[in-house]
Amino acid sequence: MDELYADRSGSIRKNSADPEVLSPPGGGFLIIDVEGRPAACGGFKRFDRACGEIKRMYVLPELRGRGLGLALLNALEDRLRSTGYTVARLDTGDRQPHARRLYLGAGYHEISDYNANPLAAFWFEKSL
Repeated sequence: MDELYADRSGSIRKNSADPEVLSPPGGGFLIIDVEGRPAACGGFKRFDRACGEIKRMYVLPELRGRGLGLALLNALEDRLRSTGYTVARLDTGDRQPHARRLYLGAGYHEISDYNANPLAAFWFEKSL
């Protein structure tokens, strides 16, 4: 993602998604394997008591368009629910129109900036 937004100031690392926050009890990280190799991944962390924030969703470019993004998003939402969250939030940049379409199609609605991510242009929320 840093490459995609290299001409802008900021980094995806500004908004914390380090292993310790993407770990239980408040977080988690999932990997989808295809034919025995990692193909997609994503995590979530605690935003507040009721809300988990989805972070670092990624699907290998050569495997995009096969439904892995939606499968990953659904699995992350299931994990958020089982962790006790009732709301999911996430953000994406303007150079990722496929991600924006995915989130809108999955029932997310746009909200105002909630995390001051300098590379984000769209912020979303969904009741779980």
